[in-house]
Amino acid sequence: MVILADDLGWRDLRCTGNPWHDTPHLDQLAREGARFTQAYAAAPICSASRVALLTGRSPARLGFEFVTKPATSRPPAGLPLRVPPYPLDLPLSEVTLAEVLGPGGYATGYFGKWHVSAHDGGYLGWSPTHGPRQQGFGEGDAEFGLHPYAYPGRPGVREETLPAGQYGEDALTTKAIAFLRARRDRPFFLMLGHYFAHDPIHSRAAWLARKYAARLPAGADPRRAEYAAMVETLGHLVGRLLAALQELGVAENTLVVFTSDNGGHPAYSANGPLRGSKWNLHEGGIREPWIVRWPGRVPAGAVSDGPFAGTDLLPTLAAAVGAPLPAGVTLGGRNLWPVWRGEPAATELLTRPLLWHFPYYHPETGFAAARPAIGVDDFAVSQTRPHAALRLGDWKLLHRFEDGRDEL
Repeated sequence: MVILADDLGWRDLRCTGNPWHDTPHLDQLAREGARFTQAYAAAPICSASRVALLTGRSPARLGFEFVTKPATSRPPAGLPLRVPPYPLDLPLSEVTLAEVLGPGGYATGYFGKWHVSAHDGGYLGWSPTHGPRQQGFGEGDAEFGLHPYAYPGRPGVREETLPAGQYGEDALTTKAIAFLRARRDRPFFLMLGHYFAHDPIHSRAAWLARKYAARLPAGADPRRAEYAAMVETLGHLVGRLLAALQELGVAENTLVVFTSDNGGHPAYSANGPLRGSKWNLHEGGIREPWIVRWPGRVPAGAVSDGPFAGTDLLPTLAAAVGAPLPAGVTLGGRNLWPVWRGEPAATELLTRPLLWHFPYYHPETGFAAARPAIGVDDFAVSQTRPHAALRLGDWKLLHRFEDGRDEL
């Protein structure tokens, strides 16, 4: 089971060092499994990161290095470099995790945010030709649940404040649990794409927002309290899912992976002491929380600094369950199952080069008004310009394409 958060920063959980957020269910997951301190997204932006998780192939190899955009989209004007065309649909010829695991008898379900194909019927609506059902998943639902994305379809719900102590009923989590109940007697692969904690930033649990407003530093942007409420809500919903595994009697034999798709949003998430955020290749933009639990197979309470990236998910899960890798497909990822198990791993696995490529400008609108420098916990959107990054051992090199400048 893979649980994918959205825009959750590497330090947004209490167990990863956040001094304000309460995330007891995720902290417990980390105590019961292994937490990896140098796990990376394959890209600093949503769609590109997700195609790598799904296929084990790098966004650059796929030509899918930005969020999915219609062909009429245009980059910011008046900037020095031409950028590649924006991607739209993950090709059906690409082999996904579901198409690797499904033939081995796994029931496959995808619930929540897909975002690797054209939107249909509204923002984040699943494509009828390139959605999860066309990429090997047997069932699923794009339900928004408690996230503010659901507000336009439910007039007046934004103003419905939740009573103290209540997080609200999340239909997305309920549907994912229903999938588990129906498949409890056979192997299953569930991929749950949460929308939390992506903006719009708002929580109907006003009691939570008040709690965090009292904790955050004086003068902090009020949206940070709402964001913290969303992070705690995310942890609560993951807790519901984990409790369902226990209730169904399958927790001991279920491999659970929890991570995020890219670094935290610079306006709300404190990524320090790492520099940068979502949309750039500094550590704050690509370092992720990553927790793996499988009782008896993954050591409980382990903390590992072995580096790996999102492209490694497919070959690692395939190795964990004994599924063959797709024939004739050049993968960018490697099998990190020995590292997850806490076994001595080949030095080459831990010292191999990790590469990222982001040949775009961001933000797409308001670029000139964004902060020119990429900082540390400045809680401001910065200008991201075309760049690439290479990590080799303890060294990381960033290359700027406009002027050929390197940063080591």
